[in-house]
Amino acid sequence: MNAVIKAIEADRAAVIQVCRHLDDSGWAADSGCPGWSVQDLISHMGCSFWLAVDPSHLPDSAGLPAERAADLYVESRRAMTPAQTLADYESVSLRGLELLASLDGQDFEVPLGDVGTYPASVVPTAFAFEEYVHLRFDLFAPNGPLPGDPPAADAARLAPTLDWIEAALPQQNSDLLGKLDGAVQISLSGLCARTLQLGDGDVAARIASDAEAFVRWITQRGSWADLGVRADGDDAVLEIVAQLHVM
Repeated sequence: MNAVIKAIEADRAAVIQVCRHLDDSGWAADSGCPGWSVQDLISHMGCSFWLAVDPSHLPDSAGLPAERAADLYVESRRAMTPAQTLADYESVSLRGLELLASLDGQDFEVPLGDVGTYPASVVPTAFAFEEYVHLRFDLFAPNGPLPGDPPAADAARLAPTLDWIEAALPQQNSDLLGKLDGAVQISLSGLCARTLQLGDGDVAARIASDAEAFVRWITQRGSWADLGVRADGDDAVLEIVAQLHVM
């Protein structure tokens, strides 16, 4: 089993463990995703695997952007009980892991609507990213309703999350990046330290961020000020970078 599949499997197990300890009020609490309860969020995560395993299991979302399609899928499943929602997630994610493992080394292109088009071998990192973000940021405080600390991040789970962000950021933010007057260098420290460069030409702005904090702010779940991000350079360029959003 490759490293990305192991990362998804580990966070899947953590999600299931968290859900097994929820009471009715926990399932009904507002998640970190606006308009969605915790149950809605787990339902959404199951739907992501259904899209890979058998999209016909979900309502027709032709023509809808990804975020609106996600709302449609969740709405269609609100009659399910929490137990049914968790059982569905457990079952379909297990099937999804098998399918995603089969993509290892495959280079054919997979179109994902407004989410972008990627080599098949990159697609599993999207699932690692989704499990990582929803588990840590949308179930646990400060964005989510659950108290205490979320499962710790490690390099094995953070690395594929960052890989997805690097692949997705240019496609999902092409309009914003087209407005950059110069390049931006983002230096990530801590676990999975790396450097990203956006745009062309001379470097007009530099950003220094902990890698785990980067995942939070690039998904618009935290501000630079709150996360200890250092940003220097052209103010207009930095204003654009602060609006970037990866899903």
